[in-house]
Amino acid sequence: MALFPAPILTDGATHSAQQFRLLVRDLARDAEGITRGTDLKVSQLGTPGTSVQVGDGSGVIRGRYNAWQGHYAVCNIGSVQVPIAATGGSGRSDMVILRVEDPEYEGSLNPAIDQIAYFQVISNVSSSATAIPDGRTGIPLARIDIPASTSTITDAMIKDIRQIANPRRERTVSTQSPTALSTEITGSSGTFTNFSTAAGWSIAVPSWASTVRIVLTVAQIRYSTNTFFGGLRATFGSSLTVQAVNLDDNQTGIRRGTVATADTLTIPSAYRGTTQTLRLQAAGYPSNTTGRVGVDASTALIADVDFGEAPR
Repeated sequence: MALFPAPILTDGATHSAQQFRLLVRDLARDAEGITRGTDLKVSQLGTPGTSVQVGDGSGVIRGRYNAWQGHYAVCNIGSVQVPIAATGGSGRSDMVILRVEDPEYEGSLNPAIDQIAYFQVISNVSSSATAIPDGRTGIPLARIDIPASTSTITDAMIKDIRQIANPRRERTVSTQSPTALSTEITGSSGTFTNFSTAAGWSIAVPSWASTVRIVLTVAQIRYSTNTFFGGLRATFGSSLTVQAVNLDDNQTGIRRGTVATADTLTIPSAYRGTTQTLRLQAAGYPSNTTGRVGVDASTALIADVDFGEAPR
């Protein structure tokens, strides 16, 4: 194959379908899958029945015929019902895919009158299958794990196997420097308390976020009095908690150390598109006696917050 004589969108030139497919491939960074986490979701009918429904959405599909077939841009507006055959005396797993059958490379469909992008059911796949089991051009959407003697499909049978072609990410690193010694946290009740001079961070949650990875570092936390045994954690909004790590210090007097905690959290739908407060907390555990912990003007707090997108 020779060099294409004119780049895409050259005035007065004509371009082949293949050239546009290769443009889609380049723009998609050679990835395939759905566009957004909510796209092309498979679910039961409003009243469960013998079909499933595929929702709105778009995606990109890599051609499987050869390396230069390129990618197809596909889109579904509205919901489409896809029939699922009933099972007999034994259970069965079926896979729902979005299929492209381009007659330039396979089959005999006529794009002028035929639908060459369509939803297809591959029957009797492995009960653990997450990828199309043969070389056909398409993207997997869901696996339907159907019990024996069943004709009504419910959400409990539908395993979501969609992948996002290019999932979005948004990462911020924020710092905070307390201006004075906080009220020192002590005791042995295990009750977590905010550091009074560390107000926390206001974090904007993207509307598309599904998960967040949080790494919190306290550089030069301040221990005082006797040995301290307790925990460090953080709250994110009103319902999420970054896991607690132990603060286990076996010294006396005023001393310092650097500690960190981290977690991956699932974003509740109510958080998306809102601003939530991320704030560090500490607690003394039952074996703590009079040890104390706090932050002061010699402490630096670092919050690394990384939002990610996943099918939902």
